[in-house]
Amino acid sequence: MQGVHGRRRAGQGDAFWQFRPYTPGDALNRLDWRQSAKSDRLFVRETEWEAAQSVALWRDAGETMRWSSGKLPQKVERAELLMLALASLLLRGGERVRLLGLRRAFAGRGVLPSLAEAMQRHMAPPGDESLPRHARAVLFGDFLQPLEETRAAVGALSARGVTGHLVQVLDPAEETLPYTGRIRFEALAAGEDPLLLPRVESVRALYAERLAAHRAGLATIAAAAGWRFTTHRTDAPPEAALLALWQALSPG
Repeated sequence: MQGVHGRRRAGQGDAFWQFRPYTPGDALNRLDWRQSAKSDRLFVRETEWEAAQSVALWRDAGETMRWSSGKLPQKVERAELLMLALASLLLRGGERVRLLGLRRAFAGRGVLPSLAEAMQRHMAPPGDESLPRHARAVLFGDFLQPLEETRAAVGALSARGVTGHLVQVLDPAEETLPYTGRIRFEALAAGEDPLLLPRVESVRALYAERLAAHRAGLATIAAAAGWRFTTHRTDAPPEAALLALWQALSPG
């Protein structure tokens, strides 16, 4: 399918690729008269083949993503908003969009409602052995699970030649731990015990240190696979995160 991603060879597209000598059978409207005037030969202007690219999207829909502080949206709501907005831009740009683990590819501007519906039904882990070689992937989540789990997921995709982006979505309270005094933290996942802290402020510095170390580990995992790692807080405008993702996925 035609798209906007150059394949480093001559073909259908808008970007200039190279000049080559005219051969019998070439259409006369492809002659580049300015280049031909520089010598005694006729030259044809060729464009670069631009093909549509498959971009696979995934968002974590686990229990830890369904939390928010105050009146802010849940992390999963912000992840889904960014995911659908990015899908809309990609589809309008002529790209193919997939959900990781779902073999169907979505293409065309009118498929966004179908994609949104499929996203609500599809909650598979971030693994897909059917992605084409030139695919890109964008994974949204809080990525607070052990680093080895994220490393395994990214490594499996990277081994297939898939490049991509990790977008960590966090609530601001998860970064700053703004609570004071005696606080009981309830577990989100079943089977986990609550945690009672007599003075939350006494562990704030250590908490910030652990979070920074975990985030550095995520950045290392992404860099080792040739991926990018970005962060987004639910109290920040989603437009900024969307713009950064769109620029990162754009050709060149």
